[in-house]
Amino acid sequence: VHLIPVNPVREDGLNPKSRKRIMPDLLTEPPAIDPVYEAQVYCNIPTIAERSMEGHAPHYFKLVSVQVLIRHGDRYPLYAIPKTKRPDIDCMLVPSRKPSHPQLEAFVKHMSKGSAAQMDGSLSSLPHFPSHSLCEMGELTQTGVVQHLRNGQLLREIYINKHKLLPGDWTAKQLYLESTGKSRTLQSALALLYTFLPDFDWKKINMRHQWSTIFCSGSCDCPMRNHYLEEEQRRQYSLRVKNNDLEKIYVDMARIVGIPTRQLRASNPIDSLLCYFCHNVSFPCTKAGCISMEHFKVIKRHQLKDERERQEKKLYFLYALLATHPLLNQTVNRLQRIAEGKKEEVFVLYSAHDVTLSPVLSALGITEARFPRFAARLVFELWQDGKRPKEHFIRILYNGADVTFQTSFCKDHYKRSSKPMCPLEKFVNFVKRDMFLIFNSTSYYDACHRRAL
Repeated sequence: VHLIPVNPVREDGLNPKSRKRIMPDLLTEPPAIDPVYEAQVYCNIPTIAERSMEGHAPHYFKLVSVQVLIRHGDRYPLYAIPKTKRPDIDCMLVPSRKPSHPQLEAFVKHMSKGSAAQMDGSLSSLPHFPSHSLCEMGELTQTGVVQHLRNGQLLREIYINKHKLLPGDWTAKQLYLESTGKSRTLQSALALLYTFLPDFDWKKINMRHQWSTIFCSGSCDCPMRNHYLEEEQRRQYSLRVKNNDLEKIYVDMARIVGIPTRQLRASNPIDSLLCYFCHNVSFPCTKAGCISMEHFKVIKRHQLKDERERQEKKLYFLYALLATHPLLNQTVNRLQRIAEGKKEEVFVLYSAHDVTLSPVLSALGITEARFPRFAARLVFELWQDGKRPKEHFIRILYNGADVTFQTSFCKDHYKRSSKPMCPLEKFVNFVKRDMFLIFNSTSYYDACHRRAL
């Protein structure tokens, strides 16, 4: 339902806007973002059942393909704060411990039978589920597994039960599965798949290994992409140096821990502190004092400020266009094949990282999206118009919210169309042509190898 605001007309026929305002506008600037609330959103702790907009379309539309890009679920930190005790978190899967899922026990049993699956390269040597009593660095936690069991269950209810995207006797050719070479991404993909296709036949699972976190496959040579990334990193550094509150906090934390400030900063303490925060574990203490919620808030507040400036300065956007073109090009090519009637790879799952999702959101122009939380999902749906079978449309959803008309290539279409989705050709034109206009180029190779004017 699209509600169109109208100016009410008073009984005397005058437009109320013509009267002088008595009350001034109190909100002259947007309210400050609450860093603790933002951190809770990032943690994405499974509690209430999630509502989502996936699978919504006029009744005469037919769903023909779904492509899903996920960030792995909750994980143990990648970095340790020097001279402090690591957060005490158990990565064994215990169905009686919260957060849990009705399918968790069955998932563990099924994962232990997975020797028949085809796993590319280094994926074959990775465990199918986390199993250490003290988590290893970067390991998926039980929370992370449960997040993706819930994702898979939600997508099953919509895409399999309601829209019959895959038949009961689906084959390996109807799936395309790809993961980076980290246990947390492989295990996240398997958790989602398990509730999406319960008790699946392992012989039908062919997981491809993607060595690049931006999924650039065979098109990774792009000097200008690296140039914009370096410029963006300089911008980040400059913003951090200017933040006196942040510097004071780092100095104070370094004093508590008993190491040089530079060493503390290099250990990326926010990564570790987020783990304490998400798992409701007290921040570390030493004889010199404790790291506090105030330290956490200042660092998190700076992160949020950095995200805002990153969108304003556009360096990251230029990086994102070049970083994500190979993946978006692969997506578009597949959607075009399916629109032409091919029945292969109708369900696609890419299991990735925040550094994969974040540039994709930026490149698509979805500037209102939050930084990818744990177990974030970005979904591309392809629909066929039942009244005009040659016409195909896409919908793009981020964590269940329809963001199709936030994209740069479909913003204007929304104003002219009665249909709640975007013509496929608009997405195709964006990826094949419009992505390069800002670089004054006509191809990915050209944009990668010459400086923008």
